[in-house]
Amino acid sequence: MNASDEITLTRELLQLDTINPPGNERDCARRIGRLLEDWGYAVEYYEFADQRTSVIARLGASDAKAPLCLTGHIDTVPLGAARWSRDPFSGETDGDRLYGRGSSDMKAGVAGILLAAKNLARHLRPTAGVVLVLTAAEEGGCIGSRHLIQVEGLLGRAGAMVVGEPTSNYPHVGHKGSMKFRARFKGVAAHGSMPHLGVNAVFKAAQAVTRLEKFEFHTHAHPVMGGPTLNVGTFHGGDTINSVPDEAIIGVDVRSIVGMDHAEVLARLRDLIGHDVELDVFQDMPAVWTEPEQAWMQRVFEICAGTLGEQPVPRTVSYNSDAGNLLKTWRGAPTVILGPGEPSMAHQTDEYCRMSRIRESVAIYESIIRDWCGV
Repeated sequence: MNASDEITLTRELLQLDTINPPGNERDCARRIGRLLEDWGYAVEYYEFADQRTSVIARLGASDAKAPLCLTGHIDTVPLGAARWSRDPFSGETDGDRLYGRGSSDMKAGVAGILLAAKNLARHLRPTAGVVLVLTAAEEGGCIGSRHLIQVEGLLGRAGAMVVGEPTSNYPHVGHKGSMKFRARFKGVAAHGSMPHLGVNAVFKAAQAVTRLEKFEFHTHAHPVMGGPTLNVGTFHGGDTINSVPDEAIIGVDVRSIVGMDHAEVLARLRDLIGHDVELDVFQDMPAVWTEPEQAWMQRVFEICAGTLGEQPVPRTVSYNSDAGNLLKTWRGAPTVILGPGEPSMAHQTDEYCRMSRIRESVAIYESIIRDWCGV
């Protein structure tokens, strides 16, 4: 790689189809791993299922100071139903735009992280160093990072974390937490012409949804994050129109703020919808928040100010990230969400990122690494 490394590498990543489902991140992960090995990094792969491969790479070590983590995900969402006007896997360009599925979310961010790691590799060995965590299966529940934190000793240490999700290179100090669960309502089947002989699970679920619509969190809004939210996103019940359904399932999405206890919220929701209902919690990640006045975050703000042309102010992103899981291992590590992708283009038809922002991200990541490692 040379002159236009940022675009060449981003395009190469876009050409590797990692749409999730099914994911199939192995080829992309192995390509990334080979590059990092060539640059002097110690590389490990972790697969939680066939083809679902994450990459962990390290360079440098110090007893006195933990390494800096830079993290991102290599899977993407599906293309969607609408027809694309560009090939989603070729990396077409038009002006400053580089098109492709995952360009903003977030293969541009991964490319920026990788090239910053490449450019500084020869300086890192005698320092605290860096650890790169590039995950499979972030889309749809952060499953890949959830598996990583369950393997004792796999992640090692990290003293601070940079999450390369799309922010147009504006540093964000956190995001809301996420608790997602399915509630399964049971009934008794009967013929549709004799509903009195059955118990309609759809009615039970519908009544619960009405109660959930009125649920109050009884907490003050966070000054930056805002307030918590609850949404019922899915409702499935019955097999045929002329039968009394004996099962209905709703999907509930709770977005929490700093200081909220998910277990307490879940207990209140169970009281509301009924203790005879089966609950399956499949995502449970606390809010991510670093005080803007924290010393390292202030250094990140100063670094970004040169690119932005203004001093950043505290912001949080609307989406979740793997940070919610990784901080269960690296508790207390200050965390910034900072990447070159365009947030408004994430998951969109004709998704693109700006090539100028990819180049900027490499310089920003390099400066953050230099600052942390003292090189």
